[in-house]
Amino acid sequence: MSWPYSFGMPHIILASQSPRRRQLLSLTGLPFSVEPAEVDESIVDLPDPAANSVQTARLKAQALRRHYAGQEMTGIIVLAADTNVALDNRILGKPLNASHAAEMLRSLCGREHQVYTGMTLIDLSSGQELCAVHEAKVTMRRYNDVEIDAYIAGGDPLDKAGAYGIQHPEFRPVEKLEGCFLGVMGLAVCQLQQMLPLLGLQPRTDFAALEAAHMGFYCPLFQQVSAAK
Repeated sequence: MSWPYSFGMPHIILASQSPRRRQLLSLTGLPFSVEPAEVDESIVDLPDPAANSVQTARLKAQALRRHYAGQEMTGIIVLAADTNVALDNRILGKPLNASHAAEMLRSLCGREHQVYTGMTLIDLSSGQELCAVHEAKVTMRRYNDVEIDAYIAGGDPLDKAGAYGIQHPEFRPVEKLEGCFLGVMGLAVCQLQQMLPLLGLQPRTDFAALEAAHMGFYCPLFQQVSAAK
């Protein structure tokens, strides 16, 4: 890998190829690079969706830790995340195809479900590791089959757990949310804001931009971190 920053300079390696996580991590104002972890996520088969998301995130982070073992990595933090959508405690992964996406969206329509985003942070110099999970309760609006078909035709659901993106500007699937909007998107930045200082990284967050990223949904974690700034 061609390293874009000086070693010893505080820096995050994001172990994800998700453009959404890149977008969300940029809200911290910290320099980062992207290096997806090449792991077989299917080996994590825990039925509990919260534990599953944490263990999958840890699997990714540990893979990069092993990759850089023995190198001088002062100030370098690996960040990995994984998101699970659960309906009646059953994990809904990414849809296999368009018909599977439609089936998922119909099962979620008008109902409450949970979204779990697990995170693992590892300081590559000290080996210190932090794990956390964010749980959000999400209630979907009562969309119809015409809306589902139009949404799927645009391709947005096919790379997302549960077959939806909470942030989609037209479909707007969510009626009610208890938790962090950004956690449902794939990276609970407000929770991350509280974790990074524990590893010696001080975010340089633009709180106006962070608030705007929640798209009008109330976030109790944002209230905490903005009050502590």
